[in-house]
Amino acid sequence: MIRSMYSGISGLKNFQTKLDVIGNNIANVNTYGFKKGRTVFKDLISQTTAGATAPTETRAGVNAKQIGLGSQLAAIDTIHSGGSLQTTGNTLDLAISGDGFFQVADGNDGSLEDDRLYTRAGNFYMDSEGYLVNSDGKYLVGEDGSIQIPVESQSMTIGQDGTVTYVDEAGELIDAGQIQLAKFPNNGGLTKEGSNYYRQSPSSGEPSPGIALTEGLGTINSGFLEMSNVDLSEEFTDMIVAQRGFQANTRIITTSDSILEELINLKR
Repeated sequence: MIRSMYSGISGLKNFQTKLDVIGNNIANVNTYGFKKGRTVFKDLISQTTAGATAPTETRAGVNAKQIGLGSQLAAIDTIHSGGSLQTTGNTLDLAISGDGFFQVADGNDGSLEDDRLYTRAGNFYMDSEGYLVNSDGKYLVGEDGSIQIPVESQSMTIGQDGTVTYVDEAGELIDAGQIQLAKFPNNGGLTKEGSNYYRQSPSSGEPSPGIALTEGLGTINSGFLEMSNVDLSEEFTDMIVAQRGFQANTRIITTSDSILEELINLKR
């Protein structure tokens, strides 16, 4: 009975964690480029009360007798499936269809090698000097460093391969650079930094920079934004399952307590 109590406590803790992840998913249902989380459980060690025996000439083998001691959290995965694309009509709103991440960094010296962050949120802007930046002021990384558009240019376009072009004052089409994407051997190993950013980790592997439409990278769609991949119907279903699991584990604790009370009351 004491074992069942502690098994119930482990279940309560795990389902609380599951509800925390579900709550975060629902809170970010309209966050651009957000990737939902998923909790995975596994059982704890089992107490062996009798070991297995091998068969003999006269008797068959006997299975081991083991009592499970509860559950534990195996992983909190990030599901990097693509979200739906929302049309905005804004040239600097970019969405990736397929694999890859935008790279952003501090500084506009052309190298942008230090402290790079990765994101799927493609809501970019043009600053006062014509550099392409995100809402935090970080520079969008191109193949040759940061990308700058003259402020006096008449118009600009971004192709599916990330090529940025603009029309200058003389009406000539000028190439301003090409957006560089990055992919990882293990997207699930990336560390969430908040503000739609991911950071490289030992589990994610080294980033492989490249151009859209090459080396397994997706296409860049101008005038679109990638929405969150959170499915509300799935999240609410998981919430119900977690709630019932939490309730079931509380019943295990209260039932074990009732039996202990009966045992204590045997002697009066």
